[in-house]
Amino acid sequence: MINDCFAQNMRVIASRWPTLADVLQQAAAEKHRPAVQLIEGQDNTLLINGIQLTSRHNRQQEALQQISKLPQHYPHITLYGTGLGDMQQQLLSRERLQQLSVCILNEYIFALVLQLLDQRHWLSDSRVSLQLAASQSDIQLPFAVLPSELVLASDDNMKTRDRLYSELEAGYAAQRLRQDVSTFLPRLQQNQPFWQQDQQVQVLFNSLAADKDVYVIGAGPSLEQHYGFIRQAQQQANAPLLICVDTAVKALLAQDIRPDIIVSRDHKITLKHLPCSSLTAASSLVYFPLANPELLQHFPGTRYIALSDSAVFNPVRKQLAAAVLFSHGSVIHPAVDLAVKMGAKRVLLFGADFAFSHNKTHASWQNGALGPGYQAATEQVINGFGEKVPTLRNLLTYLTGLERYISKQPAVSFVNTSKAGAVIAGTQYHTELAS
Repeated sequence: MINDCFAQNMRVIASRWPTLADVLQQAAAEKHRPAVQLIEGQDNTLLINGIQLTSRHNRQQEALQQISKLPQHYPHITLYGTGLGDMQQQLLSRERLQQLSVCILNEYIFALVLQLLDQRHWLSDSRVSLQLAASQSDIQLPFAVLPSELVLASDDNMKTRDRLYSELEAGYAAQRLRQDVSTFLPRLQQNQPFWQQDQQVQVLFNSLAADKDVYVIGAGPSLEQHYGFIRQAQQQANAPLLICVDTAVKALLAQDIRPDIIVSRDHKITLKHLPCSSLTAASSLVYFPLANPELLQHFPGTRYIALSDSAVFNPVRKQLAAAVLFSHGSVIHPAVDLAVKMGAKRVLLFGADFAFSHNKTHASWQNGALGPGYQAATEQVINGFGEKVPTLRNLLTYLTGLERYISKQPAVSFVNTSKAGAVIAGTQYHTELAS
């Protein structure tokens, strides 16, 4: 239903952002609409699919609180979510603000608000730019975000939503880590005899033959579809280098596949997860200083020590000159970075699902054996078939980290071998395996 309020708002949008006006017109005419209720209080707001868009008591005070961590001197701020216009109003009241980029997370919600409330007070401001969040290749810092619209983000904007979650979670994690660094000191001291005698990971850098592919093998459920392919490839004359994460080792060994290099970063990994007794000296281990000492003691092959940029390792950086491997919360990150630093020009990703594809959490592990079961999924992500697959927020954070890493490696081709898991920006699908 087109009313005067909508027409007035749209005249401003059409004059400034004509392409966007067409998108919003289509959203306003959308037949498949979420459930919407008006919620009354000291202020009024909307309840959309059970999510309250803003406070119903004091919207302006809430908006001030949501932008309170953004210093007043920032000249350019990006706002994710349009809400009812309150955050825009408060940000534009800042004297030093020169540009406010407003990113729409849900086209229908914004079109609905345009029909209900006059938004020209911020739409007409010359400092404002308006765009769909999905039009950005990555999120822009510094930013503010409307929490309710993270939950209500449309399918087209889910990738941006995931990256916003990742950025927010990274901030919380860094804060927790600063408080907890001292708790890791005993393990660092306990492992000192190991990493003082082991080789440093940079010994492996630039050691790969120019024409050799690298298979980086994660433990995602889709790995189970490709055991035969990997086993056959390993038997070829110019076999690929197999770098696998620690939790994928049992699955590979059970299929008579021997990993060349195993990467382990989590201090909680034990012999139950990585069965050293089933390995031979032909496999190597790349580990971080917090590794389980029992694991290091029983590993039969060559061990290489690596670091990440985590504050946890600051106490040993002066004593340990090991190179840094990229990490963003998951062991898949240093595994991929190792492949690139070894000289890989083509990296095939197996089991890099970042989702509970096939209603499983990991390949060849019982549901819940390595953490929450698939029933605990709190989020969804789009897979290669365009389907929504259950996942967890931390997996979305890991996905964001890998995508950002890939975007910085233009000389390397990354191939995803499965469409069952999350779409990984910057990869191509394997023509034979990903069907």
